[in-house]
Amino acid sequence: MRQEPVSVLLLGIGNLLWADEGFGVRVVEELDRRFTFPAGVRLLDGGTQGIYLVQDIRETDLLVVFDAIDYGLAPGTLKLIEGDDVPAFLGAKKMSLHQTGFQEVLAMAQMLGDYPKHLLLVGVQPAQLEAFGGSLTPETKAQIEPAIGAALAYLAQFGIQPTLRAAAPQEDLTAELSLARYEAERPTEELACRTGDERILARLDLARTGS
Repeated sequence: MRQEPVSVLLLGIGNLLWADEGFGVRVVEELDRRFTFPAGVRLLDGGTQGIYLVQDIRETDLLVVFDAIDYGLAPGTLKLIEGDDVPAFLGAKKMSLHQTGFQEVLAMAQMLGDYPKHLLLVGVQPAQLEAFGGSLTPETKAQIEPAIGAALAYLAQFGIQPTLRAAAPQEDLTAELSLARYEAERPTEELACRTGDERILARLDLARTGS
């Protein structure tokens, strides 16, 4: 068993409003819904905060990051990257601004001398990103459970064991955006255009052609 770290951060990054981009946040959401963790272990919805996460990283001995990553693999493929290889994979095939931002967060933490001793990236190959207001695709949603299993197995190497909750958390600051509610209450594609207002797009086309 490896030496137990003092400070652990389970971090989900991504954008809930862009389909599979929300994978990392959804994994952390499910971890929080299902488990309580020992003192020193924090769960954080990092969203697309980028550089604003640097202090959280500096205060962490062990960091587990959940994210949608373009590995160039089949949609829904889960891949684990550990240690020094993590920053390279976060930006090798950038899909959104948050990935470049998080690369910079890690670089800044390292420059300041407070880089995590242990680092694991739990990434899924997304199937769909260009769906504003969309939820996770079935391929990506199916990887939430394996991602949780991979993270818990990694933590177990350090003697960190969560406890199943007897009930849901008393305080859920993101209840309005929880996966079940988000999918149940969002309007259909007929009511809410996912790709842009056709009237605006038509005007843009006219402007380009000069007609």
